[in-house]
Amino acid sequence: MPDIAIHLLLLLCAAAFFAGFVDSIAGGGGLITVPAMLIAGIPPLQTLGTNKVQSLFGAASATIAYARKGHVRLSAQLPMALMAVMGGALGAALATLVPGQVLQAIMPVLLVAIAIFFAVKPNLNDSDTHRRMTPFLFGLTLVPLIGFYDGVFGPGTGSFFMLAFVTLAGFGMLKATAHTKLLNLGSNFGALIVFASFGATLWKIGLLMGACQFLGAQLGSRLAMRVGARLIKPLLVIVCIAFAIKLLADPGNPLRVWLRV
Repeated sequence: MPDIAIHLLLLLCAAAFFAGFVDSIAGGGGLITVPAMLIAGIPPLQTLGTNKVQSLFGAASATIAYARKGHVRLSAQLPMALMAVMGGALGAALATLVPGQVLQAIMPVLLVAIAIFFAVKPNLNDSDTHRRMTPFLFGLTLVPLIGFYDGVFGPGTGSFFMLAFVTLAGFGMLKATAHTKLLNLGSNFGALIVFASFGATLWKIGLLMGACQFLGAQLGSRLAMRVGARLIKPLLVIVCIAFAIKLLADPGNPLRVWLRV
């Protein structure tokens, strides 16, 4: 574990708490914690591995909170969660084979598209709608695919799961959020197994941040269940736009380099 000053540890704890709060409602917590760990001087590979440790706590916290209120049935969704575990593990294992620059370039575009969809689509509420894909096909295709992306890159995974649940599985906003956290838990666990096997995790920092993220996720999930789509929809739009801007603000972002802006 690298020597980290107390004020940087406090920064990491605050970032983890806020990430847990936001992620439990709209996803995107990794875009808060990853930069914070890099600022604290943690090497990139250890940052990715350690981020999976603390993200696991946040996803577990939110999943438990939603399951207790009956918004997700853990036993019924176990096969889908296992597919997310497999996808996350494969993504982390094969990360070196994926063109990272392409992912960094298309991420802002995808996030803006998701934000526009949720902002303009009418009748988005907590009621289920017409299902366009069977649960079996959904779990066999989209779940491991998005889980794979989570293992390879990560940011925006929750937004992708949300979009898939709402548009294809016909879930209402609150139900989609609850199931998203369960699948996030699975993909995080799968990726963590791989990162840990390569020694790319700082367990003390990860567990400290995990405790803070657990508390933030408890607060966020309870607020989401109390307010529902009236909170989830606007926060999801804001988070997607904010993270797209954050990614594009980096002068080294491949999209900016290719467009020469």
